[in-house]
Amino acid sequence: MNAQDVVDFLSSHPEFFAEHPDLLAQISVPHPTAGGTISLTERQVHTLREKLTAVQTKLGELVGFGEENDVIAEKVHRLTLALLQSESFETVTGSLYSHLLEDFAVPHVALRIWNSILKRPSEEFIEVTEDFRFFAADLHHPYCGLANQPEVLAWFGEASKHIQSLSLVPLRRDAQVFGMLALGSEDPQRFFPEMGTLYVERIGELVGASLLKHIG
Repeated sequence: MNAQDVVDFLSSHPEFFAEHPDLLAQISVPHPTAGGTISLTERQVHTLREKLTAVQTKLGELVGFGEENDVIAEKVHRLTLALLQSESFETVTGSLYSHLLEDFAVPHVALRIWNSILKRPSEEFIEVTEDFRFFAADLHHPYCGLANQPEVLAWFGEASKHIQSLSLVPLRRDAQVFGMLALGSEDPQRFFPEMGTLYVERIGELVGASLLKHIG
């Protein structure tokens, strides 16, 4: 009989150790971490403890993610209320900037709007290039990543040379992009390609709908 025969036998007879419990205490196996040997029963207990620790760690991570999402959802809720209460273009942008800067701790925020019926003599309506409009039209989800858009960086003025990462959120009227919300950070990891964009997309939808009420 070889080792495989033993494996096959135990696989075919899972009740073997239940019928011979004393045998478990007599079988020794290598200790997984401390060296030496331990009984098979002790090894099983050790394995179960490792699995329990892994489950507890995963549960802790899930709880942490849930709490983080609750905090973000509350911030989005406050922004939503502020936008709903805004009665003009100026109050919409004022609420947007203050909430993103203070509540969401985004250090740099810029906004550009095009294809609007109504225009105002403010930086939000400064013309963007045709190439950038094509870029914006092709964004199906917010861009998050390195600050490699020179035209966008210029929107931040003197701060542009310090910005390392960007989130670019297209603003839509139905399927047509009519503007862009840009979020910038000196931290290269603040906005990164693999990050979730659910809340950023929702903010873009809220901002777009709020602006359209005042610019047509």
